[in-house]
Amino acid sequence: MTIRLNKVTRDLNVGIATVVEFLQKKGHTVEANPNTKISEEQYAILVKEFSTDKNLRLESERFIQERQNKERNKASVSIEGFEKQPEKPKSEDVIKTVVPEDARPKFKPVGKIDLDKLNGRKPEKVEKEPEQKQEEPVVERPVVKPEVKKEPEKREPEVKKEEVVTPPVSVVEPTPVVVEPVVVPEPVVETKPVEVEKVVEEVKKEEPKVVVAAPVKAEEHKEEEKVETAQVEVTPVAEKAPEDDGVFKIRQPELGAKINVIGQIDLAALNQSTRPKKKSKEEKRREREEKEKIRQDQKKLMKEAIIKEIRKDDSKLAKSGPKDSAEAAANKKKRNRINKEKVDVNNVATSNFAAPRPNVQGKGGNSNGQGGQANGQGNNNRRNNNNKDRFKKPVIKQEVSEEDVAKQVKETLARLTTKGKNKTSKYRKEKREMASNRMQELEDQEMADSKVLKLTEFVTANELATMMDVSVNQVIATCMSIGIMVSINQRLDAETINLVAEEFGFKTEYVSAEVAQAIVEEEDAPEDLQPRAPIVTVMGHVDHGKTSLLDYIRKANVIAGEAGGITQHIGAYNVQLEDGRRITFLDTPGHEAFTAMRARGAKVTDIAIIIVAADDNVMPQTKEAINHAMAAGVPIVFAINKVDKPTANPDKIKEELAAMNYLVEEWGGKYQSQDISAKKGMGVEDLLEKVLLEAEMLDLKANPNRNATGSIIESSLDKGRGYVATVLVSNGTLKVGDIVLAGTSYGRVKAMFNERNQRVKEAGPSEPALILGLNGAPAAGDTFHVVESDQEAREITNKREQLAREQGLRTQKILTLDELGRRIALGNFQELNIIVKGDVDGSVEALSDSLIKLSTEQIQVNVIHKGVGAISESDVSLAAASDAIIVGFQVRPSGAAGKMADQEGVDIRKYSVIYDAIEEVKAAMEGMLAPEVKEQITATIEIREVFNITKVGLVAGAMVKTGKVKRSDKARLIRDGIVIFTGNINALKRFKDDVKEVGTNFECGISLVNCNDMKVGDMIETFEEIEVKQTL
Repeated sequence: MTIRLNKVTRDLNVGIATVVEFLQKKGHTVEANPNTKISEEQYAILVKEFSTDKNLRLESERFIQERQNKERNKASVSIEGFEKQPEKPKSEDVIKTVVPEDARPKFKPVGKIDLDKLNGRKPEKVEKEPEQKQEEPVVERPVVKPEVKKEPEKREPEVKKEEVVTPPVSVVEPTPVVVEPVVVPEPVVETKPVEVEKVVEEVKKEEPKVVVAAPVKAEEHKEEEKVETAQVEVTPVAEKAPEDDGVFKIRQPELGAKINVIGQIDLAALNQSTRPKKKSKEEKRREREEKEKIRQDQKKLMKEAIIKEIRKDDSKLAKSGPKDSAEAAANKKKRNRINKEKVDVNNVATSNFAAPRPNVQGKGGNSNGQGGQANGQGNNNRRNNNNKDRFKKPVIKQEVSEEDVAKQVKETLARLTTKGKNKTSKYRKEKREMASNRMQELEDQEMADSKVLKLTEFVTANELATMMDVSVNQVIATCMSIGIMVSINQRLDAETINLVAEEFGFKTEYVSAEVAQAIVEEEDAPEDLQPRAPIVTVMGHVDHGKTSLLDYIRKANVIAGEAGGITQHIGAYNVQLEDGRRITFLDTPGHEAFTAMRARGAKVTDIAIIIVAADDNVMPQTKEAINHAMAAGVPIVFAINKVDKPTANPDKIKEELAAMNYLVEEWGGKYQSQDISAKKGMGVEDLLEKVLLEAEMLDLKANPNRNATGSIIESSLDKGRGYVATVLVSNGTLKVGDIVLAGTSYGRVKAMFNERNQRVKEAGPSEPALILGLNGAPAAGDTFHVVESDQEAREITNKREQLAREQGLRTQKILTLDELGRRIALGNFQELNIIVKGDVDGSVEALSDSLIKLSTEQIQVNVIHKGVGAISESDVSLAAASDAIIVGFQVRPSGAAGKMADQEGVDIRKYSVIYDAIEEVKAAMEGMLAPEVKEQITATIEIREVFNITKVGLVAGAMVKTGKVKRSDKARLIRDGIVIFTGNINALKRFKDDVKEVGTNFECGISLVNCNDMKVGDMIETFEEIEVKQTL
């Protein structure tokens, strides 16, 4: 077991530098970092050395705690004594007479002990000498008990200052105690209390002062042991008689004072040599419970006293005449009126309270009547005003109406007098007017409709500019002016679209509302929700260690899959930690797809890890990733990677982040950060702990017992399995056989696989899965739902397809005369039509968006078609008809498509890196194509057999089908038209001899560098890179 250095220093009460220096002396090298972990052996050495410091700290804490408890008890005692001060003057006369007899010599050594002795001895005197005790009860104490008992508290502090004042304390306490012990021992001797009562009645007026002195002296000569017994007797008296008013409140302050005196023993405990043993937890707990009980009893007694005082005040008020109460009520009203804000409220309240009285009712009725009259007058005025207005306005209307009437009269006279053609011509005239009015209305309607944009749920900035017939630069500038950074092909959410459209004088209308309403979202009851695993997205710049971190986490925490690792690419990984908790890591297919998911409102990600290399700077892509995470509203954890390198400088990265207003916790900010090394695994566990801490703060929950909903992470076309989609379930449970609806695609789930390509039957919340059975490839970022029937899914997809076609027609820009004139004026205007085909939907989206962004005023790039899968014959025929080029990203044309492309003269470009495709198209557009490296296929090899050789890896026995293989060539492994691997040739052999080249129709043994995924039937395409002048 390991312990953090920070915890060790806190336990042992020493500094980190002291611990590190001591361990170095003992031969243990430890980093001076609070998070450094030390072994049990090192901890034992430290405990042995610094145990005295630890004991000192514990003792000081205990001493501070006890001192605080004492101060608290003193405070409570003083409060109780203070409350009962006003009743003291009655007993002062009696005390003064007793002072000279018991004065100085007797009470100097002991203060409160004598008081307790008196309490303890009185019951004994009652038994032996009833006559003397008749003299002792000084004054009628049953009546004066509370008043007399309060004096000892005040007189006790005076004992220390003045010797003369001390004896009154002894005399004062005996009187109340005479009655109290009699009440307690009733069950023991019944006759004694009766005698005392009789004595009290007979000797009410006698003066017992002289007799009291004798018992006091006798008591002084008693030993301290009896004093202790007296104290024991007093305690039950205070506990058993809580019913009396003030008598027992004085007893409890005495107890508190005695407890304080006992606490003085701690002064001797300061000596280290005579320090008592440390109390156990059980003893400390008992002490706390006892003190708490005493405090609660004191509170109860205080409450009872307060209640009795309140009742006394109430009785006094009741005895006082009604005049006093009336005056008090008047005063209360004045106090309320001080607050100006409440004046109106009080007036209303007083009028309402006054309503039930008979006199006030009449007044209220009159006032209401007056109000009604006033309202009536106001209405009359308004009517008069309205009549005036009506009189003025109709003057104009009447003139117009008179003209109309005159016209109508003339027309009717004309009809009556003349017949024939005039009548039919009149009808024709009316018909023409009606037709013109109808045309005018249609034109007005069209004008209004032209200012209304009919949109689907989300459109890009480019499409929005096309629909409004403005430049896309103006749209982007408008978005930047309102603080939103957008790109030309970034999808905008509804709020942004509304703002931009209003800026240009357009209104928006979303035609997909009915489709959205078709899928009813079920609301989950709070009791059905269960905790779910967090979904974490790892983002960062290229080569900053994002993939290395995911690889290390999967190696360390995931059971190894098949030989060769993960065979099926999936964008999400579910990781189980050592303590059983799970985290889902999401590998987003580029920032554009992440933006699309955020724009659609599908909050797939819960937490974002931003990776920054410690030997680099905060790069533009890193800033873009941070902006995406902030826009999505997800918490951020910074991981500073590559700290094991000698050139690493984590503080520089933190400084750059602070300049961007992202202050890490170590520097007093709110963002968590962790220094890690993804290759060596340093700090990865701490990073996962911080991620889980953020997840606990979010309190993530979902309902697994319902139909599943979630997001599409990736989709592709797989030969033999059809369209496959990687999904991430956000709520509910996805099962085999469910009907899934995603975008314009739907289908029944035929099979499901996890990230290790193992077949599963269901996937719960926060679990990724690969599903088969869809009739198309949904877009990355689309939300999927499970619907009840196949018919319902078909209806919704038909509506969505119709809306997509309408949207496509609206956003399709028709060539106008103005645009044609602009092109002619430019002279060298060109259009570049591109067809994009890729292996997965995320790559296709990112590549097509990036190519469209390259459009300039002179050259316009149009992506006329994009899709998932190998390049087919239909793609070639479309390219030939539209004079386009085909860009293939990680895909190859089928055999028939390749031949057809050669015949039609269609240019097919194949890329594996998105940046290469963008740069090449950009260079071609600019017309500055310098000689660049181009691939020339040298041979095609078919794998006939695969051998696994120890310490070497996979070796393929193959036949060269076409061309000639050279040892220096590069190779590309192709399976079902999809590129699986690209790399260098590791070894090329004929029989057992290494050779430089192998010709057509010869067998050879070939192995590729770092490639362990070769199967029988795969094709190896070898090529060499040559520099040629590139033409487009």
